[in-house]
Amino acid sequence: MALIAYARVSTEGQTLEAQVAQLKAAGAEKIFKEKVSGARADRPQLKKALAALGPDDVLLVTCLDRLARSTRDLLNVLDEIAKKGAGFRSLNDTWADTTTPHGRLMLTVLGGLAEFERELIRARTGEGRERAKARGVRLGRKPKLTAHQKREALVRREAGEPLTEIARTYNVSHSTISRLQV
Repeated sequence: MALIAYARVSTEGQTLEAQVAQLKAAGAEKIFKEKVSGARADRPQLKKALAALGPDDVLLVTCLDRLARSTRDLLNVLDEIAKKGAGFRSLNDTWADTTTPHGRLMLTVLGGLAEFERELIRARTGEGRERAKARGVRLGRKPKLTAHQKREALVRREAGEPLTEIARTYNVSHSTISRLQV
């Protein structure tokens, strides 16, 4: 039996050190490390970690959210682990341990509840946005250019002036000018 670990952070600014230290302390023999959003389906190091699993091995993570972003994603990964005859354990979520029958039950039930809660939050957030729009609230970033500046920039762009020159005038990037529409 080998303990194979997977550590992930979402952005380049975050560090894997704390996760790696926890996983080493738990006896992980090989740690696959990744700096990528959990929402991405293509996580090369996770694929390598899953490929490295053999019968009776255990995939170890510090927290469930390092492995999956949704119940469906989690269940798919756990299914892949089970097909290899391997187990799964989360250090900080002690109930998430597929090496025991109780752990498998808890993981399925609590994963479903977590997804249900996320759906409720998403629905409430959507309703709140709709109410705000109905009140006339503008959502999103403030425009970089005023309506007058936008008209001016469009005229200059149509006249053939280089985008970088127009952008420099308004202290914006050339891509902001290139995306302007009539």
